[in-house]
Amino acid sequence: MDPAPQPSIDVAVVGGTGDLGYGVASRLAAAGKSVVIGSRAAERAQESAATLAAAVPGSTVTGAANEDAVASAALVVLAVPFSAHASTLKGIAKIARPGQVFLDATVPLAPSVGGRPTRLVGVWQGSAAEQVRELLPDTVHVVSGLHTISAASLTDLEHVFDEDVLLCGDDAGAKQAVSALITTIPGLRPVDCGKLDSARLIESLTPLLIGLNIRNKTHTGIRIVGLPTKEHA
Repeated sequence: MDPAPQPSIDVAVVGGTGDLGYGVASRLAAAGKSVVIGSRAAERAQESAATLAAAVPGSTVTGAANEDAVASAALVVLAVPFSAHASTLKGIAKIARPGQVFLDATVPLAPSVGGRPTRLVGVWQGSAAEQVRELLPDTVHVVSGLHTISAASLTDLEHVFDEDVLLCGDDAGAKQAVSALITTIPGLRPVDCGKLDSARLIESLTPLLIGLNIRNKTHTGIRIVGLPTKEHA
């Protein structure tokens, strides 16, 4: 039997045509990672990929339907609106490979049900990340993170970061893989915040920061002080 084909792309960004996903794809492409932007519509993903490739000369960026994007990548970033979260996961569940790492950046914000962006909606599983854990095969690894990073700051490649990325997950190796990816973006420091059930706490910081941004017309972030100067995730 021939061995299974190895993924040819470093990172797939499912929801990469949205603000957060496009920002993440922009920074990773600028860091030299090969990136595939995923979308429900392959044509829309390809248009976003062409725009990004023009903005980051020399980068390796392609676009594809979500299923093809997930199949081609070693690590997957989930950056879809919560309103499309479950349906997207069900669509890619059959494509996910054993050992594949999924970094979920989704926040269950109230606009998904017509509410305010400064509020959360309840998730039966406890958090969006735990919904990923339930809807994807048990053989994949789920890490929660990127919830406190401004999409606008990610897209603005001139912006200099000096903040932390709070991560949680049940597999140490998966968190290390995500941490290594995060550190390719200058100024971002990964911080290990424990098991995946901590995602409900981290996700709740997003509407708090949105409220701060609205009142102060800025793009806030999180910095954890007092940690030893060593690897935190």
